[in-house]
Amino acid sequence: MKLANKAMHRMNENKVNEIFGKLIRQTNKVLFVYDVEASSFIFLNDAFNQIWESTKESVLTDPVILFKTIHPNDREYLEKEYHELLSGILKQDIECRIILPNKEVKTLLLTPHLIKNSEGNRFIAGILDEITEVKDNIRNLERFAAKKNSVLEILSHDLAGPLANIQALAEMLSESTSSYENKEVQHVVQIIRKSSAQSVKLIRDFVQQEFLESANAGMFKRRVDLVEKIGEIIEQYKAGENLINKNFKLSTPNKPVFAYIDQDKFMQVINNLISNAIKFTHDDGLIATEIEEQDEGILITIRDNGIGIPERYHDELFDKFTRARRPGLRGEPSTGLGMSLIKTIVEWHEGRIWFESEENKGTAFYIKMPKT
Repeated sequence: MKLANKAMHRMNENKVNEIFGKLIRQTNKVLFVYDVEASSFIFLNDAFNQIWESTKESVLTDPVILFKTIHPNDREYLEKEYHELLSGILKQDIECRIILPNKEVKTLLLTPHLIKNSEGNRFIAGILDEITEVKDNIRNLERFAAKKNSVLEILSHDLAGPLANIQALAEMLSESTSSYENKEVQHVVQIIRKSSAQSVKLIRDFVQQEFLESANAGMFKRRVDLVEKIGEIIEQYKAGENLINKNFKLSTPNKPVFAYIDQDKFMQVINNLISNAIKFTHDDGLIATEIEEQDEGILITIRDNGIGIPERYHDELFDKFTRARRPGLRGEPSTGLGMSLIKTIVEWHEGRIWFESEENKGTAFYIKMPKT
């Protein structure tokens, strides 16, 4: 009976090995095994040829060929991930880019595992998948989302002034026509007053609700180039400078600055801070954003030359439902939740936020983030 079981077990093992062998040959994902001590690959499946548009034999002979294809901006990051993996830190979903000889850039998703054999030798085995199209689609969706948020902010600020004027004129009209004792006229005037008052609030509530929903969603951090993503937001505000009568400026290093962030949440923070600056800055004022890479982290500054924050509110600005909430210069409403949520989201990213402000001179918000 035991011999029969052993024979059946060997047959099953052979079937499984045959099936996995076919799977390894047919899959479009790269499966690899890297010998750490020998600094060489000992296995690559045929999918490697499709992604790198090169032969796996050349890399098995000389691994340096593969390393040279890694995007220059990703090499230091991958080296750090490699050493952390060797130290025992689990790694998954590592994104990186390669540049092929024809200058084509591909984005890859790597899931590596550190494995030791019976002799104690270390190997890195894993799966690598090309996600270039997926990343392009996500990037487009994120770009449209950033554009949508910026346009809503611009729209709410742009409409606030005219609608406030309509509301004021409606009140004057109501006073002027009160002597007519015409209920129909009074009813129409009341409709104008209420509609103008509710219109901007409706847009602001929608923007605020998006911010709240983003904050309540689960965290999903990944490596993001802050220069690129914040630049996309500022680009939208620059396009609307004439509508909201503000000037926007962005100062960044001449290279990518990477941080691990939940892009949706963190960009909502940036958008919200810029929106607040717009609300409390006079026409033709300046709103400047700066990204600075420092030895100990990344510093993001959003500065305006607006009306500033009264000193009596400084200590409670980040409190929930703070007394510091106040309408904007065009009557834009405030829920008082924004700054509290901003601080919470920044702290979720292991960052710190603070501000400096002086009445009638302006305000500067600082966000200090850890580097990748």
